[in-house]
Amino acid sequence: MSTKPKNYTHPNFFKLKHVKLVYHYLISNLFTFALIPLSFAIIPQALQMNYQNNHITIIIFLLLLVSGYAVYHLNQSRSIYLVDFACFFPRKRLHYNFHHFMEHSTLMGCFDESSLEFQSKILERSGLGEQTILPESMHILPPRPTLAAAREEAEMVIFGSLDNLFKVTNVDPKDIGVLVVNCSLFNPTPSLSAMIVNKYKLRGNVRSFNLGGMGCSAGIIATDLASDMLQVHRNTYAIVVSTENITQNWYFGNQKSMLIPNCLFRVGGSAILLSNRSKEKCRAKYKLRHIVRTHCGANDKAFKCVYQEQDDESNTGVSLSKDLMTIAGDALKTNITRLGPLVLPVSELIIFLGTILTKKLFSSKMKTYLPDFKLAFDHFCIHAGGRAIIDELERNLQLTEEDVEASRMTLHRFGNTSSSSIWYELAYIETKGRMRKGHRVWQIALGSGFKCNSAVWQSLRDVKPSQISPWKDFIHKYPVKMNY
Repeated sequence: MSTKPKNYTHPNFFKLKHVKLVYHYLISNLFTFALIPLSFAIIPQALQMNYQNNHITIIIFLLLLVSGYAVYHLNQSRSIYLVDFACFFPRKRLHYNFHHFMEHSTLMGCFDESSLEFQSKILERSGLGEQTILPESMHILPPRPTLAAAREEAEMVIFGSLDNLFKVTNVDPKDIGVLVVNCSLFNPTPSLSAMIVNKYKLRGNVRSFNLGGMGCSAGIIATDLASDMLQVHRNTYAIVVSTENITQNWYFGNQKSMLIPNCLFRVGGSAILLSNRSKEKCRAKYKLRHIVRTHCGANDKAFKCVYQEQDDESNTGVSLSKDLMTIAGDALKTNITRLGPLVLPVSELIIFLGTILTKKLFSSKMKTYLPDFKLAFDHFCIHAGGRAIIDELERNLQLTEEDVEASRMTLHRFGNTSSSSIWYELAYIETKGRMRKGHRVWQIALGSGFKCNSAVWQSLRDVKPSQISPWKDFIHKYPVKMNY
């Protein structure tokens, strides 16, 4: 079980505005909630009527019933299946341990003593292990942050993930109807999505999208876009590729807030295959249940808490604000308030709403009730953005060490791989043999903007460890004890 400080008090996690969100959701779906009990009320009445004397009334009842169900089904979205996914598994020679990191940082000659000491402390407390990956360009002195090197990194990660995905699914690339790629900081021309079209010779009418500048939560945004496209275009496949590029985004200055990404971000990427084909249900791993997106960009502090800029010496980097964790907490609160009514048992919602209203109406000193999200989910994939993020969500959601194990181990083995980290975590759960039919998985991602996004998947079968899992050769070594 997770431990809490003795002086830890449960945060006032929900406010009146969150109750309003739940209320608006219930009202907006009132027709759906009322249709089924209304049907059960109408049918017995119709059956009890004498057909000879009341046939017109019966016909009207039946027409209303059929019309109601027709409207209901027309408003239902198509099922989206996750057939399979693949994560990039890098070559061993690209491992970058702490000693290597500090030695190169010293020899580069661009960091002063204070910056070197700061980076060393961040590494020790980061939760990263000794086998994370940096691109080829960062293994040489001086580093080679060229456009050509950045393309090489992108091709290595993206093509490595897609090759494995096509291999395990046996899907012909020409059958792909939708392609969505997200990479926040590297957006060359032609785009990364065009690079994939060229490499795999995708068909000319493929709907391709390239998302940039959307941060570590962009993978769920890309999945949401692909899902929307699959609602419109029938009987097809969609691929979502999520990655980040390190080569041209290393910071070579001495501003502390910009040095943290150097210590946390590492090479990684994922590719997922989605489909709206009903026949794919028999072999798909998961069904998409919900995607809930929260954007706090209207708040100036939230907008600038993860911000790409230049320092006084014109070195470009991404600065992290000291308010980051507070802003992330606020975004998370809003996001899970909107997600709660979709996934939580009615009993939890009643207790939660009851305690909130009691506090507001009677100024009660009773504690705000935090719904137990473990009643709704069997597994949690929290974006491995850093130790502090995982710690914060573990506390706020009252999770156990086992609940956040996949996130901590992903951070340890692969570092912060940005938007792809939640897929390394899902691969960890699968490779451990923990995924059973009917299990629900909650993927939570936080990113610049500032955004908090959630995706909920339900397992369609007992999932066996994959032969292309990035964990398959060393899963027996995990979990490892974290020494910090």
